[in-house]
Order: sequence, then structure tokens, then C-alpha cells
Amino acid sequence: MALGAFGLEGDAANKFFIRKILEGGTLSPDALANKLTNKQYSKFAEAFGFGNFSTPNTKLSDFADKILAPYKTQQFAVAVGAQNDDMRLALNAETALPELAKSSASPLAQWYTVLGNPPLRTVFERAFGLPVSFGAIDLDMQVETLQRRAMSSFGEGSVAQFKDPEKLDKLVRQFLVRSELEANATSLGSGQVALTLLQSAARFRPARL
Repeated sequence: MALGAFGLEGDAANKFFIRKILEGGTLSPDALANKLTNKQYSKFAEAFGFGNFSTPNTKLSDFADKILAPYKTQQFAVAVGAQNDDMRLALNAETALPELAKSSASPLAQWYTVLGNPPLRTVFERAFGLPVSFGAIDLDMQVETLQRRAMSSFGEGSVAQFKDPEKLDKLVRQFLVRSELEANATSLGSGQVALTLLQSAARFRPARL
């Protein structure tokens, strides 16, 4: 449950690895959790606080509630994903992206975090119509490309703009529309593709949790 709250349930068998993450905490830049690309590990370590303070967060009265809330959210996304993986990615973006947008990380660091987070990366790549080969180019060029596409679509080149619910909704709709088009591309003619694009843009408005 603790790992599942942060989308890390796949590491349940890696007990030594998880122990090192928890013991290292997050206060030191050299902590293992801070070195990993997936920032969910640092959130996991910070939530427990074993390596940060003499009294871990597990001793606090509200600790269980703070773990149960994201666990329920993650499980709902997993259940949705069992039926439609694109909806799972959309739900994840609606939760994770505003949190990243509000963080104190620099604009570049926020984009690097997106690239290091497979679910968010998928949402941006598909929403912006980027090819599969995009991931093979230089990392700095990937960031520059995302900034340009964001500026073109939303008027700003930053991740921070997705604190705005309207811009977040627009991004998610673009992702879902392109996902449906890609799924149906082999069976649709060019005219049908245009019609589907218009219909899907109006239909896909995921409810907020």
C-alpha cells in the first residue's frame, strides 16, 4: 500500500533498494532518492521521513491518512487503466502535473522532470504530436522542443502554466484526441480523421478527482 500510494508497487520485492531509499531520506543532494530520475522515489522517502528527522513521519497522527489518500487515487487510476490506458495516463496528468507546476524547481528542471516521468512524458509527446524517434535526440533538444510546442499551443513555454486548470484540461484533451486518432488511424480516411478530431475535442473532458 505504501509503495502503491506513489505508483511504485512494482518495487515491492526490492526490499534492499527500498530500505536504502528510506534510510537516505531527501535532505542531502547525494541521497539515493534524489539521484533517481523517477521523482516518485523522493516523494516516497520524504513522506516517511526516516532519513530526514530523528522522529519519522510514521509517528505523526495523520501519517496513515496522508498515505491512504494518494493510494486510493492511484488505485482508481489503475482500475481505469485496466479498461483504458489512455484514461489512466490522463488521470495521472491531472494529479501529477499541477503538483509539478507548483513546485519550486526551476523551469528547466520541471521539463527534465517531465522527461524523466514516463506517464507525463507520454502525455506531452502525444499531445504535441511528436514522433517515436523524439526520445532518441539530445536531451537538451527534447526540452527545447517541448518548450516551443508549449509556447505554440498555450502561449507559454513553461510547465508552471499548467497550474491553470483550463490549460491543463486543454493539454489532456489534446492527448486524448490524438490517442484516439492514432488508435483509429489505420481504418479512417483523411476526411474521417478531421471529423473525429472535432468530435473528440468536444467529448473528452475528464472529470477531476
